[in-house]
Amino acid sequence: WSLAPARMERPYQRLVPRSTGAPMKVEVLVHEGHSPPGAIPGPVVAKAEARRWFGPPGVRRIRLKEGVVRGSLFLPPGDGPFPGVIDMYGDEGGLVEFRSSLLATRGFAALSLPYFDFEDLPKVMKEFRLEYFEEAARFLQRHPKVKGPGVGVVGTGKGAELALAMITFLPEVVAAVSISGCSSNTVADLHYGKMTLPGLRFDMNKVSVSDAGVFDIFEALDDPANPANSPCTIPIEKAEGHFLLVVGEDDRMWKSSLYAELAIRRLRQHGKENFELLSYPGAGHRIDPPSTPFCHVAMDRVLGVPVLGGGESKAHAHAQEHSWGKILEFLRLHL
Repeated sequence: WSLAPARMERPYQRLVPRSTGAPMKVEVLVHEGHSPPGAIPGPVVAKAEARRWFGPPGVRRIRLKEGVVRGSLFLPPGDGPFPGVIDMYGDEGGLVEFRSSLLATRGFAALSLPYFDFEDLPKVMKEFRLEYFEEAARFLQRHPKVKGPGVGVVGTGKGAELALAMITFLPEVVAAVSISGCSSNTVADLHYGKMTLPGLRFDMNKVSVSDAGVFDIFEALDDPANPANSPCTIPIEKAEGHFLLVVGEDDRMWKSSLYAELAIRRLRQHGKENFELLSYPGAGHRIDPPSTPFCHVAMDRVLGVPVLGGGESKAHAHAQEHSWGKILEFLRLHL
């Protein structure tokens, strides 16, 4: 939890492993005496190196071009069959693989699924067709190494929202983990057959900017509880499967605690109790697997500016540690 960027690093960069094949090396040095920030430290008296592996020997990574579906499939060692999980991140786009690889080390066949800004997929989040995600779910469900009958999905941010839409409309998906998600469709319209869920919009007039140039977009998203925005609501009460909602109570990216409350209220109004909520005081927006360095402010790929994610380092690290175990437990139980 105490890892922080060195002063010579560019500010607001998130430390995320680019490759799952090589370990992330963490070198720990102990210097003689105490050095204030910016001073040259004393002589090294001891050092050690830790290596963080994202996939043990035997985990297979298969790059995917299956119809319109793109991504990477990670398979655990052994014959299987294994429970299948689709893994998606948010508005940074591209292919983010490290959580999928970690899921494979825990016995899941995990499909890291990009949905824009990768190979021949759309460059920007303009609109989405749920048929793309349906094809991915069917591919995973039919894979000879996947146990079935249904598959799960884990999503963060925009990926969490897509996970909620998938379990709502796709019978192949029977378990959904929503991390810091919204219970309505946002930003880009979502089409499925003749149905369209319009996206809630961000009002840039409600964005505040600190003296350091950090953008706070917490108040900027249209209010999903406003009846005028009801066409954007994902009708999660139609889902037959199970939900795990994971939120940080200090999420400053958007009001994920409120969105989880709205989702739970909607399910209960329809007589459903097919959900579990993990709500963490002091945790920010992006709750990743354990030991992922905390990032209070990160450059936003869409806006191109530093955006406040919220959270406090120690509490956020606890949320990552605790929620990972609960996510694995939930997926094993329902898959």
